[in-house]
Amino acid sequence: MKNNKNRREALVYHAKPKPGKIEVIPTTKYNSQRDLSLAYSPGVAHPCIEIEKNIDNVYKYTSKGNLVAVITNGTAVLGLGDIGPEASKPVMEGKALLFKIFAGIDVFDIEINTKDTEKFIETVKNISPTFGGINLEDIKAPEAFEIEKRLSDELDIPVMHDDQHGTAIISSAALLNALDLVEKKIEDVQMVICGAGAAAISCTRMYKALGLNPKNIVMTDSKGVIRSDRKELSKEKKEFATNRKIDSLDEAMINSDVFIGLSKENMVSPKMLLSMSKNPIVFAMANPNPEIAYDLAMKTRDDIIMATGRSDHPNQVNNVLGFPFIFRGALDVKASKINDQMKMAAVKALASLAKETVPEFVNIAYDKTKLAFGKSYIIPKPFDPRLITKIPPKVAKAAMDSGVAKAPIESWDKYEEELHSRLGNDNKIVRLLANRAKANPKKIIFAEADHLDVLKAAQIVHEEGIGYPILLGDKDVILELKSEIEFDEDIPIIDPKSNEELSNREKFGKKYWELRRRKGVTLFEAVNKMKQRNLYSAMMLLDGEAEALISGYSRSYPVTVKPMLEVIGKAPGINKVATTNLMITSKGPLFLSDTSINIDPSSKDLAVIAKMTAETVKMFGMEPNIAMLSYSNFGSSTHLMALKVNQAVKFLHRNFPDLNVDGEVQSDFALNKEMFKDKFSYSKLSGKNVNTLIFPNLDSANTNYKVIKELDNALSIGPIMMGMSKAVHVLQLGASVEEMVNMSAVAVVDAQKKAKLKK
Repeated sequence: MKNNKNRREALVYHAKPKPGKIEVIPTTKYNSQRDLSLAYSPGVAHPCIEIEKNIDNVYKYTSKGNLVAVITNGTAVLGLGDIGPEASKPVMEGKALLFKIFAGIDVFDIEINTKDTEKFIETVKNISPTFGGINLEDIKAPEAFEIEKRLSDELDIPVMHDDQHGTAIISSAALLNALDLVEKKIEDVQMVICGAGAAAISCTRMYKALGLNPKNIVMTDSKGVIRSDRKELSKEKKEFATNRKIDSLDEAMINSDVFIGLSKENMVSPKMLLSMSKNPIVFAMANPNPEIAYDLAMKTRDDIIMATGRSDHPNQVNNVLGFPFIFRGALDVKASKINDQMKMAAVKALASLAKETVPEFVNIAYDKTKLAFGKSYIIPKPFDPRLITKIPPKVAKAAMDSGVAKAPIESWDKYEEELHSRLGNDNKIVRLLANRAKANPKKIIFAEADHLDVLKAAQIVHEEGIGYPILLGDKDVILELKSEIEFDEDIPIIDPKSNEELSNREKFGKKYWELRRRKGVTLFEAVNKMKQRNLYSAMMLLDGEAEALISGYSRSYPVTVKPMLEVIGKAPGINKVATTNLMITSKGPLFLSDTSINIDPSSKDLAVIAKMTAETVKMFGMEPNIAMLSYSNFGSSTHLMALKVNQAVKFLHRNFPDLNVDGEVQSDFALNKEMFKDKFSYSKLSGKNVNTLIFPNLDSANTNYKVIKELDNALSIGPIMMGMSKAVHVLQLGASVEEMVNMSAVAVVDAQKKAKLKK
């Protein structure tokens, strides 16, 4: 049934809100007749003429320089085989999406309806003037080798078959670091390669380039060991045929130092693993399941260094660590090809990055106390933001040094700034948030689970491993809705009004009465109030029956938040509760406070809100740069409203001198780094990208976050409650399923943080 659900979710994901995963968006103005006359006739003639004069001007006047073609004929789609060009299109669109979100590269996916090598090559050559680079994908061997070689030789733009070289580059970086840890030299190790497809051939060639002795290689395919005396071997397999008189993988594994798996699951047994030499290196990279299960391998030998292709285990060999950044570097110098020097530069850059001190951002994103170079961290994590500033420059430099760069980098500092600017303009932070929640999921109460959208959100939270839902509401309605959406897992359902909960209502009612008896609440009233789901769920949270709580979908914010404040209360040392909204805007993530609670905060309140927001920003793995907003700039007005903000800033500067905060300042200056630096170079925020805005009152904060949400089509995560003793978060009325899922991840991460503070 789970597969049926995954199938349904995947089909809906690809079909809604409109078919596919990518679209073309204009990058220039098109609002007026003048704009259109420049974009097309007659204005478009001028760049055409300039390109005709000098063909390199195509990079100056068109998108060619940032446009890659992802091309396939669908003959070797991962896990599916030869499914044809149309059926492979979703995979190619997915690859296009990864290019865009990791490196800012635009992609057209192209599916070619031919298995004829010559026709395929001819087609790609004929369309190549459109593109700055060609990424070949999911083409079966041995045709893939000839196609890539011919296109690389005959075109003057970079071409790479990622199935071959992506895994080779990432695993090579991991291999270098693993060998370093076990103090073995690559020229001495005995290596077994299980699999002989395009990826296996390319990986082994890369290992040879690193120094692996060809005599120490044993490669196996579906027929057994590839021996030199075997007949009808392809020229690629002949390259790695061994003279050793062995027939099976079992024999090959004896006393081997390194196992490279690029085949299928369950090829390696514990007995085979035990036959390897001391401190074995095992890269079991079959997908979706490795040649030997990670847990089984680690249980079998405690001296093993292991990598897989899976994200739920350490040392994931993931091609996304390579291809976006390799093409980024190649495009940025207008390279005529991606050569061996550029690939090796990527290998060494990845290996080196894994040895650097891991920034706290990455530790937070993966919910680790301290990631550090070692057996469980031999390659960088896919969401490491340093990848885009570390890999492309090395690739670009190698292109320049090897003579294939047509537009060399003149200023490396400026280039690094350009690469930095490509970060933060997408939903990376949302993925990081979910990833961190999954690392240590918590029990989370959905107080309105008898509403369809709330139940859908709980289903996603459960299926994605973000948290463990507890469903509150009318049990009969919940069961009916669960059946409707095929949510079949046995999830706790609690109906506060049911007879089954009588004893709990009495227990929670008594505790609530003890909290509120001096506020005019009688014991009878307290017990009766436990039929209210928000009070009941708050008491559950207070009693430790869950670690997080989500509510507010069907009731107004004030009505929902009141019982939470009464029951849950503030965290120790906190005298003010506030909210912030994280807006994922076209210019990057932006925190806005206070959007929901404090109507007219005092100067001291604003300072407290700013400090709490700073801690929340850090929880998301970002360094807060905080602008305290007003209608005036740095004392230009003496009105009480402006003075309030000014006094809050002085308080923060005095008490928290290390905090990057300043104001009072107008919002346009705060969000325009160049304009701000020009006018206020003396400010603590000068030259910094402001990512946090503190508004002078609720009216301005709430209005602005909703305006940004609608005008910029920004994703809103929030309101995120700050200052509560437990992880309770109240949604805006009618929140979407996506917003509820994101807030659930926030609640889990908040609960993780609060649990750590208690230790």
